[in-house]
Amino acid sequence: MADEKRNIMTEEGLRKLQEQLDFLVGVRRNEVAHKIEVARGFGDLSENAEYDEAKKEQGQLEEEIARLTKVISTAVVVADSEISTDKVSVGTTVKVQDVDSGDVYEYAIVGAEEADPYEDKISNESPVGAGLMGAAKGQTVEIEVPMGLLRYKVLDIKR
Repeated sequence: MADEKRNIMTEEGLRKLQEQLDFLVGVRRNEVAHKIEVARGFGDLSENAEYDEAKKEQGQLEEEIARLTKVISTAVVVADSEISTDKVSVGTTVKVQDVDSGDVYEYAIVGAEEADPYEDKISNESPVGAGLMGAAKGQTVEIEVPMGLLRYKVLDIKR
């Protein structure tokens, strides 16, 4: 257990994962069980495509339930009250300016399980997220990414 990865996340992120797990266990599991029961009624299981598909879906569902259970059980929650705006950390939103292009970006720094680049939520483990971790307002950081070197100046840090 000492080598097990801890999943850093916000209180909101943990709540969303728990809601997802509750839905899978309380709703989806019953739906899939019903599909299997209906498919059994179609006859010979050795040549029953509906049954095979339902069993496959059940396996995938159980894998996701097990994955979410593990993530939640190893979660290290960063409480909102513990989030400081002195430096970039999980739970902060950071506004940065690309020193070279002048473009301004705003990213919410979250744990890996909460990351959603379409909502500008980046993981603390991603190259940009890791490069910004610990930076203070006014500081310029250099971040090595697959496409080259980014130079970001931290303009603001908020919760």
